[in-house]
Amino acid sequence: MRMNELHRQDYPVSEGESAVAWAPQPKRLAFTTLIVRQFAEACAACGAFEWIALGYLALSSVLIALFAENLAHPARLIAVQALVAAIILLLSRAERRYAEQRADKNGQFTVRFWHFWRHWYPHLFFLFCFEEMGQLVHLVNAGWGDARLIAFDRWLMGVNPSLWFEHLAQPALTEFMEFSYFTYFVYLLILGGVLYCQRDWKSYWAVMTYSAVGYVCGYLIAMLFPVQGPWFTLAGQWHGGLVGGPFTAAIDFIEKCGRVHGAAFPSQHVAGAMGAVWGAWRHRRWLFWTFVPFVACMCVSTVYVRNHYVADVLGGLVTGTLGYFLGRCVMQARGSVASSVENHTGMTFHQI
Repeated sequence: MRMNELHRQDYPVSEGESAVAWAPQPKRLAFTTLIVRQFAEACAACGAFEWIALGYLALSSVLIALFAENLAHPARLIAVQALVAAIILLLSRAERRYAEQRADKNGQFTVRFWHFWRHWYPHLFFLFCFEEMGQLVHLVNAGWGDARLIAFDRWLMGVNPSLWFEHLAQPALTEFMEFSYFTYFVYLLILGGVLYCQRDWKSYWAVMTYSAVGYVCGYLIAMLFPVQGPWFTLAGQWHGGLVGGPFTAAIDFIEKCGRVHGAAFPSQHVAGAMGAVWGAWRHRRWLFWTFVPFVACMCVSTVYVRNHYVADVLGGLVTGTLGYFLGRCVMQARGSVASSVENHTGMTFHQI
């Protein structure tokens, strides 16, 4: 009997006995079923923004796998992207679950907690993707495309704008330009904050979707056409650094801690600002007229502070605008608006 038990495979058994012997363990089957159900529920809780974000992570992971020989740590990058995707799914599922329990007054803090982070994590996602570009910029092309953009700027402007601006540099102008450059960080926060406080969820997630599409277009272009920008390419050709006040110091600190070497074309500063500008035009017209002069100054400042070429700015205008129109198509597709609002609030479109 002991030999039969140890070497059961050496002895013929009946069909019924074999089925019982090799049937899946109940606990393992229950765990697998639970995982599949939770994954399905997380996917069902995703809105248009999440599918764009997850699609970008999936596409960039495929590109990393295909061009792994050009990267130092491809497996680590794919693992990090998988982790970010898992966080997005878990956050979507958690917010949906607790939103369904909003009637329980004892759980109101938890509901608000998950609701807040579900709505504001896109800003962190954009930051993650931008910082990641520092490692993906040579994913496909090992060289730099700066020479072509410098030639384009000369053809368009008659001079090299980044170098030409130096003769205008003075502390007051530099401080104003650095302030204008800094405003990039607040456009989407301001517009999103207004829509969030007014509980206009439909418009809020539409704006996030416009921005996501614009950013994704820019990230993919940066992977295919790496540009490091005048700060690196023209280093040593200026007679000195830019001198200003507190905003100049703040920008210097931000750039020192988070500057990405590469991904200058198209300008993600301009593309991100355009997403907010077009969103304001569509959803809060008074904010549009407030944003426009500041965004115009910001576009000029990106060249003045030596971070971008004029071509980068034009590229950002195009990708940001493209993000708006493609994002509108996504949100206006059959069911996209209603499902997106419902998934992000736990309420149907008609209840809002």
